[in-house]
Amino acid sequence: MAKNNRKPQPTADSYENMMARVGMQTPNQHSASTYKPNWTSRNRMLIENAYRSSWIIGAAVDSVSDDMTRKGIRITSEIDPKARGVLESMFDELELWENLNNIIKWSRLYGGALGLILIEGQAPFTPLRPETIGQGKFKGLLPLDRWQVNPDLNRRIKVIGKDLGKPEFYNITNTGRGIPAWKIHHSRLIRFDGVTLPYQQAQTENEWGMSIVERIFDRLTAFDSATTGAAQLVYKAHLRTYSIDKLREIIALGGAKLDALLKHMDMIRQFQSNEGMTLMDKNDVFETHTYTFSGLDKVLAQFAEQISGAVGIPLVRLFGQSPQGFSTGDADLANYYDNIGTQQERRLRQPLRRLLDVMHRSEFGQELPEDFTFEFNPLWQMSDLDRSTIAMNTVNALNGALDGGMMNLKAAMNDLREMADVTGIGSSISDEDINNAENEAPPLSELGPSQSNTGEFTESNTNLNGAQISSMVEIVSSVAAGELPRDTGIQMLVTSYHMDSTEAERIMGSVGDGFTAKSTEGSGDDPQTVPAGGKPIPNQSTKDSAGGRKHRQGILRWFK
Repeated sequence: MAKNNRKPQPTADSYENMMARVGMQTPNQHSASTYKPNWTSRNRMLIENAYRSSWIIGAAVDSVSDDMTRKGIRITSEIDPKARGVLESMFDELELWENLNNIIKWSRLYGGALGLILIEGQAPFTPLRPETIGQGKFKGLLPLDRWQVNPDLNRRIKVIGKDLGKPEFYNITNTGRGIPAWKIHHSRLIRFDGVTLPYQQAQTENEWGMSIVERIFDRLTAFDSATTGAAQLVYKAHLRTYSIDKLREIIALGGAKLDALLKHMDMIRQFQSNEGMTLMDKNDVFETHTYTFSGLDKVLAQFAEQISGAVGIPLVRLFGQSPQGFSTGDADLANYYDNIGTQQERRLRQPLRRLLDVMHRSEFGQELPEDFTFEFNPLWQMSDLDRSTIAMNTVNALNGALDGGMMNLKAAMNDLREMADVTGIGSSISDEDINNAENEAPPLSELGPSQSNTGEFTESNTNLNGAQISSMVEIVSSVAAGELPRDTGIQMLVTSYHMDSTEAERIMGSVGDGFTAKSTEGSGDDPQTVPAGGKPIPNQSTKDSAGGRKHRQGILRWFK
């Protein structure tokens, strides 16, 4: 009983001050604020007029759809190269990217759009069975906006899956373009919604989405009003006034005095210039009034930022505005491109997969391989410096993996060609080159110590430049010619190229065993015999370090 007799206690979920009338629940102007629907998505004529006359609406609608379809895709799975080329050429031949662009564009403008998969010889009201598609029967896509079709809300999809509860059929209501009044099965359609709405709100839009114009309409009118107002203020920026005694009487009486006054004003307009002169009565007063409109640009910039935030497109893309201050705009574009990539994955990947399957069956009479994959080409355009850096790192990484025995030459060449769109190198590698790579010699790291040197030096470290490789070859050649002890040559390799002694021994191979130094001093021609592994005579000059004014060419010119 005590529980039932408890009095309700006031809650304090937000700040309020009744005496100062501060807070949403107090009687003030702010508390009267609310949100009401404007149903802009239902007003087709208003949306179309805005799209035609407002460049901001046009840019907001077109930018995302253009960017989602601008760069296309690349097939990353291993399929026959000819099949890859045929599929890629069909996108251009049937204008599939253009039609996909229009479907996404009208879905953003109207709140929804469809793409009809055109299969020759099949009734549109029947379910699309991919295995029945004949060769050459796929004819492309037909864009249809939400006002051209009407979903049959009495026939629902009852099969458990991603389409459960959606309309099973769509009826074409606008036949003005010569399209028959077909009843189309949902399996033959690709559907895109605008701004996705919750269930109750979607019912009010005939189960379509919402136009992007609806969310920005109030911000857009504020921006256009401010812009038009600023244009009108330009006419008031410089005013000239002329005071005349008893002007009202002259106007009221009219006649010759009024005509003389008007003639006088015309003369002032005609002769008032840099070289002219203004003639006026002694008692008349002529004044100019100049106005400056400070802060107006900041107001317009704030309205522009609100529109940019509402549509999710940065200022540099939506308005073509140059970055200001220390900002380069790259961060804004990077975030925007990430958003485009997300929409491509969520909204465009599955429709493209269906299209590619239909295209593959139409051209080759068989379904796509189970491991078929593709990726969207990146929108971000790298600078030449970034591209060259990535290319260098890619080549070095592939060379390292190749020399380390982690991959073969065929795989390395294939990966290099796949990265050609990013790095700019490797696109000229043909399939024949890759197939022939299997017959080429393995890299140096796969050879044994006895095979690593046969009297001629083989490049060991792909990160060395040409001069370093030449000097390394010269050291090995000098040891082989008996001009340097083997141990000295190995020590030079270790010190100069930051490698361990094992690697230096592998490079040197069997060169220098039984070292016999050639005499460079004295009168005799007999060589001085030094045991293998011996050290050079202290303070004995070499050909490069010997005294003399002129530079001596010799085996150690690598030390210059």
